Amino acid sequence: MKDSIIINMDYAMYDLIDSTPFVERHHCIGGPNRKLADEDGLWVPLTPEHHRTGKDSAHLSKTTHTLLEIIAQLAYEKKKVAEGKTEKEAREIFRNRYGRSYL
Repeated sequence: MKDSIIINMDYAMYDLIDSTPFVERHHCIGGPNRKLADEDGLWVPLTPEHHRTGKDSAHLSKTTHTLLEIIAQLAYEKKKVAEGKTEKEAREIFRNRYGRSYL
C-alpha cells in the first residue's frame, strides 16, 4: 500500500481525529474505487472506534464518511496542482479517475 498523501507519514501511527495510537488504515474512498484509493494514497489512520465501531465512525456515520471523501479529493487535487495541473484540470482528472466529485 502506498503512503498516505493525506497525512504526514511521521504521524501514520496515530488517529487522525484524536492522536490516539493503535490505528487501522481507512480508505477514504471505497467500494469499486478502493484499489484506486490504495494506489493514490487516499487513506487515513483511525482507531477501531473511529474506523468501524463507534457511532461517529467512518463506517457508521454518513457525516464522517462524507467528510473523509472530501478530504481525500482535496488532497488528490492538491497533489495534481503541485505537479503542474490547474485546479480545474486536477478536478477533472479526479472525476475521470473516480467517476464523480465529492465536492
